[in-house]
Amino acid sequence: MFATLSQEVRQYLLITGNYWAFTLTDGALRMLVVLYFHQLGYAPLEIALLFLFYELFGVITNLAGGWLGARLGLNRTMNLGLALQVLALAMLLVPTAWLTVPWVMAAQALSGIAKDLNKMSAKSAIKLLVPKDAGGSLYRWVALLTGSKNALKGVGFFLGGALLTGLGFAGAVAAMAVVLALVWLASLLLLKQELGRARTKPKFRDIFSKSRNINLLSAARLFLFGARDVWFVVALPVYLASVFGWDHWRVGGFLALWVIGYGLVQSLAPHLTGRHSDRAPGARTALGWVLPLTTVPALIALGLTVKLDPHWLLPAGLLLFGALFAINSSLHSYLIVSYASEDGVSLDVGFYYMANALGRLTGTLLSGWVYQQAGLAACLWISSVFLLLAALFTTRLAPHQAAGSRA
Repeated sequence: MFATLSQEVRQYLLITGNYWAFTLTDGALRMLVVLYFHQLGYAPLEIALLFLFYELFGVITNLAGGWLGARLGLNRTMNLGLALQVLALAMLLVPTAWLTVPWVMAAQALSGIAKDLNKMSAKSAIKLLVPKDAGGSLYRWVALLTGSKNALKGVGFFLGGALLTGLGFAGAVAAMAVVLALVWLASLLLLKQELGRARTKPKFRDIFSKSRNINLLSAARLFLFGARDVWFVVALPVYLASVFGWDHWRVGGFLALWVIGYGLVQSLAPHLTGRHSDRAPGARTALGWVLPLTTVPALIALGLTVKLDPHWLLPAGLLLFGALFAINSSLHSYLIVSYASEDGVSLDVGFYYMANALGRLTGTLLSGWVYQQAGLAACLWISSVFLLLAALFTTRLAPHQAAGSRA
């Protein structure tokens, strides 16, 4: 049956399969690290620092990776990402005494490089597999790829908690390394060789976008993802473990279900935004969805401040935040692919996801430090401020930009 599909659909399925497999290991590894090192007695800020290089190298990788993708082809950058993730997992298969903060930070640096090479390659490739004039179809394909990836990341969170309980840290890491190595070998054989290579070799200075819309959208993305990670990455799982007294299974399972739901909403975003036809959303649609999102973390923080029961307040607030955030993220993911130049698409997409990684880096560090100093409510107030800044940049986006030039 696979052989009867068109070349474009086969490549889309291969890229999506690679992305799915990588995402499972990425989500599981993050949950493994958070829970395992919390179990060892690490403070929230120390746990956040374990992800410092993961996010920092994501910033660098998206800039350089977009340039590499345009010069070498997206198949090579995607396969390189898979190989580096296998190596990052292998680095954690050392005796427990070797799992010091610097060693784990180095492994996370490789994982961060791997993840952003894989994501940049997958998102850029979709632009090249959809006809130029099919904006509605592009929106649906991007939403499906992004939403399914995040749903599987949620499965990865659950998998991480389950594997830690069932196999221990080393056993869990070894199992993931073996499976991902097999995926990498299959990708080397099947992925199209010239996908995404620019017609002219871009210079390294071309990694910085010259498009006003892409620069504004990148700034909005930075604050959008900083607003999520400032309370979700470290503060929330540590709060659930220490204040609610939940074990690994419950923390991993709860966060997994949230991210799975978040991914499903992302996949449905073209229908939920009223753009299920061949029409595509624009800047006004993005603004209309980010404004209500700004109020959600502020309302949760206010509820915690006035001593409402967090056992129902946090789950209810998370559900609302997750649904609205998912639609915002899906709209952004479509807009960057739509705005990007077709020749050397990975340059624009890489620059944009550099901002995404910088937002995650900022949010991750603040998540550990602010929670340690002032608690979860303070993290939520910062989240609301970040979302207001994202909305401000969104108001400056032009209604439309043709996708043919980076100028």
